[in-house]
Amino acid sequence: MLKGFKDFLMRGNVIDLAVAVIIGAAFTTIVTSFTDGLIKPLINSAGGTHAADGLGFRVIGGNPSTFLDFGSVINSAVNFLIVAAIVYFVIVLPVKHIQDRRKRGEEPGPAEPTDVELLTEIRDLLRQQQNR
Repeated sequence: MLKGFKDFLMRGNVIDLAVAVIIGAAFTTIVTSFTDGLIKPLINSAGGTHAADGLGFRVIGGNPSTFLDFGSVINSAVNFLIVAAIVYFVIVLPVKHIQDRRKRGEEPGPAEPTDVELLTEIRDLLRQQQNR
């Protein structure tokens, strides 16, 4: 049972899906808190002491909705880079290492079904279709 689960996890598309879910959900809130609380104030301080809004400028002087916030754009880019680095070093590299070991023959790959198992499955599916 555990070998089957391990084989399931080592398939490439499952790992890709896991990476996408993690990028989208798990690390985003942690990294967003980090960048909003620590990185963004540092970026906004580069905007000068007279600009209370941060790094950017207003297109129309008295209209706050026309503020172009470069600090938030830079903050989002830093946020993405941190999340991507975490996912790469925590998930992608270890899985690649395991796949390389399998190619060298140090670890067996996922078990392939035998011809008899495939024929049995096809037979059972055909019986199910005939019974409908």
